[in-house]
This record gives sequence, C-alpha cells and structure tokens, in this order.
Amino acid sequence: MRTVGEMLRHWRRRRGLSQLDLAIAADVSARHVSLVETGKSNPSADMILRLAAQLDVPLRERNRLLLAAGFAPRYAERPLDGQALSAAWDAVARVLRAHEPYPALVIDRRWNIVMTNRAIDPFLAHVAPHLLRPPINMLRLGLDPRGLAPHIVNLAEVRSLLRTRITRRLAAAPDPELTALYEELLAPGRDDASHPLASEVTVPMIFNFGGRELRLFSTTTTFGTPMDITLDEVAIESYYPTDAETAAYFTTPETGAPTAT
Repeated sequence: MRTVGEMLRHWRRRRGLSQLDLAIAADVSARHVSLVETGKSNPSADMILRLAAQLDVPLRERNRLLLAAGFAPRYAERPLDGQALSAAWDAVARVLRAHEPYPALVIDRRWNIVMTNRAIDPFLAHVAPHLLRPPINMLRLGLDPRGLAPHIVNLAEVRSLLRTRITRRLAAAPDPELTALYEELLAPGRDDASHPLASEVTVPMIFNFGGRELRLFSTTTTFGTPMDITLDEVAIESYYPTDAETAAYFTTPETGAPTAT
C-alpha cells in the first residue's frame, strides 16, 4: 500500500504542479511539501485535506489519503434518495421538473443514470430492454447500436465530444469501471476516432425520430462545495433546443413525443 506522501506526490504530478507550485497554493513551505511526500514528516489530517483541496482531489480520494495516514475518513457517502440527503434530492427533483418539457437527467461518476424527468421517457421507448436494466448507463444507452445510436445523425461528432469529456473526467479522477466503458465504447481506433470538433461547447446532438430531426445541446450542473461523496460525484445534464423547430416539437402538445421508427 502506498504511503500518504506517495499518494500526494501522485496527485501533484497528475495536476502538473511542482512542489513549489503546491506550496504556494497551500501557503506552506516547499520544504514541508517535500518532507511530506518523502515520508520524513507525518502530516496532520488538516494538512492532508489542505493539500488535497489545492490539488482538487475528489472527496472519495481524500478519504483514501486520510486512511493511508492513519486517520478516519472525513466524507460520508450516502444514497441520494436517502433521508440524510433529502434536501438535495428535492432540489435536484425540482430542477428536473422545472426543465420540462425539455429532457434532463442526473448521472453519477460512472455515467449511470440516477434520476430523469418525464421528457426523457419517449427517448427510451425503442431502446433494447436489456439497456434499461438498472443501473442504466448513459454512455451505453447512447452509443450501443441497440440504443439511441441509430437515431443520432451526427454520431461521429457525439462520440468525439464524449471521448473528450470522459478523457477529462478520467484525468481528474481515475476509475476502473469508467475506464472499461471508455475502452469498450470510445477507445481510439474506431472509424470516427479522429473526427474533428468545430467547437466543443456548441456541438448539438441531432436525433432523427420518424423522419424528423431534433437538435439539442446540453449543459452540466454540479453541486458547489459538496461535503458528501455522492453529491461530489453527481451531475445534472440538461438539454435545450438549438432551433425553433425543435423547441416547438417539445412545447406544442399536438406534436407529441419523439417516436422512433
């Protein structure tokens, strides 16, 4: 098992910082950072968390740093739908409902879907049943040929966008299961692996349902300064129409919901 010093050094190098960079950010001496990393100084729990905060270490990994140094974990991991996080659950549910009639959902760190609003349901109507067994994974749902992939007109662009996002996520917080999903669905070597993105922030998802195109772009919302691992790892994905035709499709009652053919 690695020492807390070795683990902190790993995170510092992952973030591309020198010992001096970290020392300045954490308002400690570079010598102290060096002593901690080499095991010549035993850091307090507060010092570990101070350095981890400057390194933007995820809460789950901060617990591991504390355990490696012989301290108790500081951050709990409770179910989002449990009593302890009921206020957060209610807040997320309100955000999802308020976004209707447009689609929105909540995903965890492995892109499993935690919660959706009603506008998501029609998109799942013609997805293979096995893809809807919990936990429903958003990546597999979107990229599997038995999922939504046949209905995504610009699938190559969407793959490139997702590849960028997952690569960034894994760089920030490595995870074996998400890495396996990346290798399965997004690893370089596919025909569209080098598909260029004109602009990551404006790439729409273009669906074709029943011969009608729907153009949507997404935004991601996370909790600010969470103190619970679950809240630290969930994100709300909200989808908006990019044109008047798509907006009318969702807001005009007589158009109905997306119907795949």
